[in-house]
Amino acid sequence: MNRRAFLKQSALLALLASGHGASAAGPDAELDPLIPAWEAWKAAHLQQTGRVIDARQDQASHSEGQGYGIRLAVAFRDRAAFDAMDRWTQANLAVRPDTLLAWRWRPDLPERIDDFNNASDGDLFYAWSLALAAERWSAPDYLARATAMANDLAASCVVARPDRPGDRVLLPAAFGFVKDDAAVLNVSYMMPRALAELGRASGQGALEAAAEGALRLMSDLAQTGSMPDWVRASPEGLGPAEGFASHTGYEAMRVPLFLCWSGQTAHPAVATHAALPDDGGDIDATPVVFDRTSGDVLQHSGEAGYRALQALTRCAAGNMGFSTMPPFDPEQTYYPATLHLFAMLCARQTLRSCTPI
Repeated sequence: MNRRAFLKQSALLALLASGHGASAAGPDAELDPLIPAWEAWKAAHLQQTGRVIDARQDQASHSEGQGYGIRLAVAFRDRAAFDAMDRWTQANLAVRPDTLLAWRWRPDLPERIDDFNNASDGDLFYAWSLALAAERWSAPDYLARATAMANDLAASCVVARPDRPGDRVLLPAAFGFVKDDAAVLNVSYMMPRALAELGRASGQGALEAAAEGALRLMSDLAQTGSMPDWVRASPEGLGPAEGFASHTGYEAMRVPLFLCWSGQTAHPAVATHAALPDDGGDIDATPVVFDRTSGDVLQHSGEAGYRALQALTRCAAGNMGFSTMPPFDPEQTYYPATLHLFAMLCARQTLRSCTPI
C-alpha cells in the first residue's frame, strides 16, 4: 500500500475512533425493520438460559457466539436477551484467572470445558459489546468490565508483528500461536472498528494500535490475493501457516464484512474479495472457499448468509446492485445466520446504498 493510501486509512480509523462519520452510527432505531430477523435468530439459536448454540459444532457454545449474540442484542436494544447471554457467559465461560473467556463449552463433556484457552475474537466482541451497552443503558459497571477485559486482551494477545515490529497485531489466543520468532495470525479476528472503539472506551491504546496494525496487515496480504484464513508472520515475511488452512474460506469471509462495518470500503481487501468468482446466478451455489492465489472455487454453500456477505462486499466495491442481498432465512445454521444479520446491520449503519429492498 502506498503512503497516500495508508494515510487515508489512518485518517478514516481516527475518524471512527473519535465517534464521528458514517461508521459511528447513533441510536439504532433505523434497525426496526430487521427486528423480525433478530427474533427469528433468537428462536433458532438462543436458549432461554442465554446460551447461543452452534448446532453444527455438536451443539457447543463458544465465546464467539456469546460475543456476537450480545453485540446483536445491543444493536436491537434487547436488554433481556443481553442480560440472559451475559449471565450464562459469566457462569460458564468466565472461568479463567483473568477476565477473558474460555473459548468453548461442550454439552457432551461432563466437565463442559476441556480447553481453558481464550479466543481473542470472542473476547473482543464481548468486551466491545459491554462498552456499547454501558452507554446504551447507562450502566457503568459494564464499562468497568469492558475495561478489565480490554486490559487483559492487550496484555495477553497484542504483540509486535514479527515481520514488521513497529506494528501491533492481535493474536488468536493467549497461548499456542507464537513459536520462536514467528506468529500464526487470523485476520478475521482483528475487527478494526471493535478494536478502535473498545480501545477508546477503555483507554487501552494497545487495542487502537492493533486496529491500525490490522488494516496494514490486511493491505499487505491483499497484494498477493484475497485474505487467507490463517497466515504465518516471521521476520522473513508472510506465508502459509503449517497445519492451518491458507485458503480463503469460512474464517476469512468475515474480513470484508468487518472492513465495511468499520467504514473501510475502499480498503484493498474489500476489492480482492469482491473480485472473487460469483455464483453465476445460481442461488443455491454461493462460493465460500477459494484458492487465495488463483481464485479457483473450492467449495459452495446454499445458506443465505454467505450470499448476503457476497452481496454486501460486491456492492461496497461497486460491483453489484444493492438489491441482491437475500432476505433473512430463519432455517440457516448459526454461523451464516449471524453473519447475515451482521451484513444487514452493516448495510443499514454504514452502507445505506447497499441496504436490500
